[in-house]
Amino acid sequence: MDTDLVASRMAALGNPTRLAAYRLLVRAGADGLPVAGVQERLGVPASTLSHHLRRLCEVGLVQQERRGTTLLCRADYAVMDDTFEWLSDECCVDGAATGPSAARTNAACRSTHGRATKAPGKRPGKKTTKKRATKRATTKRNTVKR
Repeated sequence: MDTDLVASRMAALGNPTRLAAYRLLVRAGADGLPVAGVQERLGVPASTLSHHLRRLCEVGLVQQERRGTTLLCRADYAVMDDTFEWLSDECCVDGAATGPSAARTNAACRSTHGRATKAPGKRPGKKTTKKRATKRATTKRNTVKR
């Protein structure tokens, strides 16, 4: 991912009003919220909110859709995930050593941050959903040697 793109997204979230609006939209889920609902909850003037939402849209964090006279806003969860995964992908990588100390570094990273370190530039696999984990467990049970 482009560093400048991540920086622009972070800069957009660096304003307290935009961060509050984005957080509200993330909490709203896939249905999103109408601009009027965001304005009501945040208590900011319409022109100010319009400016802040436009900035979030410019960097791709928020998507807007017009339905009749209502303008719906939604957080783009894929963009959010990509942005924050890009930041956390290389957590503690520079501290990771080779040999016996690498295991200690991985363990320290897991206990501190809840994740293991990995090689730079490699993206983590998909998160295991409960459904996928259940399917794997079922498959393992069915393939056990008898």
